[in-house]
Amino acid sequence: MFVMELAGVRMRIENRFEFVEKQCREYVCEDGEVAFSVAVTEEEIAEEQKNGDFSAAYCESICVYRHICEQLAVHNVFLMHSSVLEVDGYAYAFTAKSGVGKSTHTRLWLKNVPRARVLNGDKPLYRLEPDGSVTVFGTPWNGKENWGEKISAPLAAVCFLERGAENSIRRAEEFEAVGRLAHQLYLRGDRTLVNQQLALMDGLVRAVPYYVLACTISDEAALLAWETMRKS
Repeated sequence: MFVMELAGVRMRIENRFEFVEKQCREYVCEDGEVAFSVAVTEEEIAEEQKNGDFSAAYCESICVYRHICEQLAVHNVFLMHSSVLEVDGYAYAFTAKSGVGKSTHTRLWLKNVPRARVLNGDKPLYRLEPDGSVTVFGTPWNGKENWGEKISAPLAAVCFLERGAENSIRRAEEFEAVGRLAHQLYLRGDRTLVNQQLALMDGLVRAVPYYVLACTISDEAALLAWETMRKS
């Protein structure tokens, strides 16, 4: 059992295996008052193992983060599957359907955009602030590339990636952003939690500009995205 802090919220993890504690070591803090506790049952672990040839310890980690994200909604924090880069103090998020190329585009930013670093490569947390802005936080769950740091930054813009024969970028309308976000946000739990998550999505849509980037695998694609999104 250990206590850690994600996106400014302290929580107690009642783990069965050492794997998740080692995974979260950078986020572990001293024991004390927590907002909630998370425990995973053997049945949940067994059910998760049906999705692939994964160890029980790894599956516990997946289930732990799932429960965390459900509980964080009441603290105005939510998960969006995305790759987030931090440049000069601001966060730039990219999301796409599986296989489109978030990791490839992230590499191109690291190659071509000065001072760019990966905040989280897969499962960052977003917090809706009282003033309507959004802050993005790193987490121990950062994808197969293990890209990420224990940092946070205000969100400047979100970009939806698409494959294209040539590079082009356009501003997305609010209704379009809602439809695309619905496939990337973690919406799960009882009705109260899901309603809270939907309210957070509404806040996210209003907080920053959205773009659609049709791109090739090229340096020019990364530079086009950066030059456009930095103006936000």
